[in-house]
Amino acid sequence: MSSEPTSEPTSEPTNEPTNDDDVRVARHDAVATVTLHRPERLNALSRPMVDRLRGALEALAADPTVRVVVLTGAGRGFCAGGDVGALAGDGAPSGGGGAAAADGLAATVRSCTRIVEILRAMPQPVIAAVNGPAAGAGMALACAADLRLASTTAIFTTAFVGVGQTGDYGLAWTLPRLVGAGRARELFLTARRVDAAEAAALGLVEEVCAPERLADRAAALAADLAARAPLTVAGIKASLDDAERSDLGTFLDREAERYEANARTADATEAARAYVEKRPPVFRGR
Repeated sequence: MSSEPTSEPTSEPTNEPTNDDDVRVARHDAVATVTLHRPERLNALSRPMVDRLRGALEALAADPTVRVVVLTGAGRGFCAGGDVGALAGDGAPSGGGGAAAADGLAATVRSCTRIVEILRAMPQPVIAAVNGPAAGAGMALACAADLRLASTTAIFTTAFVGVGQTGDYGLAWTLPRLVGAGRARELFLTARRVDAAEAAALGLVEEVCAPERLADRAAALAADLAARAPLTVAGIKASLDDAERSDLGTFLDREAERYEANARTADATEAARAYVEKRPPVFRGR
């Protein structure tokens, strides 16, 4: 077990004003890195920050020149969820008194959690580079990614039960698919903290590395994925997503259709020719 995060974690976005640069997007070739940039609060999510993150991800998902997305946090934290102070009233993001203040809260939460659908549905693979505490919604964002790399300083906690919340950002959907139903229930009901080594043992993360190596390791993995045929990678991601939600017959129908569609792409032809000619392929995303 690792030491506890210094900021109290939860899932709801806060309502504090934030700078327009609290979600930063940087491009290097075909790789886009999205950095949650509120390091003084362990990158806890404010409401405007959630809106900016959703907008940034939607734009990247629609950009054919982006082949891989890396999601990480600035400073020593990945994302501490939201701030407990915003929930101190009745659970509504703005606080306040009485049940009336929570009217429409479900719609607000659903608007925020659209982010998880974008991460799962976008054609580009998403790598979460978890550089520190990932709590509540922060843990959920990591679990919604396709791959997770963790620094040895990473800490994971569902956090919700400790602050009187049932959970959001789809973590109850993604977590069992990573660690199994029983372990997911245990992590939700106890909200205990899981360090990077245990996270790897549980299958919560794919790889653990030293803090000073995390950014380079994520960049190297992203570059490797970006060198693959983007339409094929998108098809593989879609098939894996279908497999989690479809019965076998429906999945096999979609798998066959996707196989045919991919086989007709210029990139598939290029991959075969490059293999025969023993040269590196050049993929153009068509």
